[in-house]
Amino acid sequence: MPIESDDAARLAVEFCGIPFNTPLVLLSGCVGFGEEYTRVEGFSNRDVGAVCLKGTTLEPRLGNAPHRICETPGGMLNAIGLQNPGSRHVVDEILPRLDFSETRFIANISGSTVTEYAAVAEIFDDSPIDAMEINISCPNVKEGGVAFGNDPDMSARVVAACRRMTDKPLITKLSPNQTDIAESARRCIEAGTDGLAVINTLMGMAVDVESRSPILGNNQGGLSGPAIKPIAVLKVHEAYQVARPHGVPIIGQGGVTNALDALEFIIAGASAVGLGTGLFYDPLLCSKINAGILAYLDRHGIPEVAQLTGSLVRHDAASVCEVCETP
Repeated sequence: MPIESDDAARLAVEFCGIPFNTPLVLLSGCVGFGEEYTRVEGFSNRDVGAVCLKGTTLEPRLGNAPHRICETPGGMLNAIGLQNPGSRHVVDEILPRLDFSETRFIANISGSTVTEYAAVAEIFDDSPIDAMEINISCPNVKEGGVAFGNDPDMSARVVAACRRMTDKPLITKLSPNQTDIAESARRCIEAGTDGLAVINTLMGMAVDVESRSPILGNNQGGLSGPAIKPIAVLKVHEAYQVARPHGVPIIGQGGVTNALDALEFIIAGASAVGLGTGLFYDPLLCSKINAGILAYLDRHGIPEVAQLTGSLVRHDAASVCEVCETP
């Protein structure tokens, strides 16, 4: 069901200066290069603020050996390995087929070296893409991504290199597989990122007990889905403390399957909310989440969803846990 005009205004948000129809963002790797979901009856790009295209490298990649997907309790492991046709093909052949009048499109750029990241950013700079997401934290590529995403110095170097190649908004996707995500956020902001995506998947493994071997061909992969949501909400809140003074918005993501999940991320500090694994269970999830957000706004007398960002009311942290002796 299409969003009514009054409701559309209440759901609209601005992210890195870009107007989004709604706070919902379809995450990279979950909707191909943006054309897959247009074939689903009842789906409308007008229900989402932006679509993140599949991770793209300078040259084509075949990806990892199978198996690439493994369902787990409360989630999914994936080790696709950034299979893609290369950045030049995406810009020349795929982007011209996308309807930029309905929603915003964000390129997801990746590489094995700082130089490769910069080269991909330069190619997408000369395209109609609305923004670029820097994938410094992909956990299923053997070289490059993990080291960059878990090292604040390397993360900052990648962001700075991409910043020199484009004036388009840059959104840096942060890894949860690191000691201090707030420090990484700070370094990326100083290097020139305009926004943050928090979080990427967590590292995980599944074992076939009969063969006593990993199920995934890559041995390990990224865990997504409801199982990681509490971790993701905390990481968004931690990154928000650093990003807020600089006016840097956050896409909160990790395990969103309903409107209450989305609202948790927004209240914790996200300006937009990413949908990924949940779309595999329900391709029409977006309209249901939008309806749930509107119902919440009505119930609490809040004019628009943007007013909820960072509205978390924290408990007094002065007390100490008697079990673990931590605040």
